[in-house]
Amino acid sequence: MQPYEVEYRAAFRIRRQGILHREPPVPYTAIIHEAVLRMGVGGLDVMRAQSQHLIDMSEQADVTILVIPFERADFPVSGQPITYASGPVPQLDTVLLDSDHGCDLLYAQAQLARYRAVLDRMERCALSPSKSRDFIRHPGRPLRSAGHDQGRDRPGPRVR
Repeated sequence: MQPYEVEYRAAFRIRRQGILHREPPVPYTAIIHEAVLRMGVGGLDVMRAQSQHLIDMSEQADVTILVIPFERADFPVSGQPITYASGPVPQLDTVLLDSDHGCDLLYAQAQLARYRAVLDRMERCALSPSKSRDFIRHPGRPLRSAGHDQGRDRPGPRVR
């Protein structure tokens, strides 16, 4: 990837984070696989800072961060980041698939249904929000149970 592409993508992601600070807040759910939390990209200091940022964000009322642990072998593998933006008009929902080659926007109802089902299955495989936060804080601590409390459902639009 060319340096200008890296800069452009980083700037886009920073601007995209602005949705988390809007008034009124927009509900946001991030589903993260344990493998992502254990990758050493950027070194130990970067990993610590990113983990702390996830913990801080997860403490906001409209942000939910869920972790899928390695032990959940039944989770649906997507292989790429998926952003599912939804709102009060379901026909306007959009899926953003991000890859090394750029991004694709999907909006056909069949495509949306497929990715909605994938994300629903991923959410069912994930730890609860509080267990996910504990897992991010203490990634080396063994899991006693992958307990799933279903207190994750929130009304209104969601961005995943």
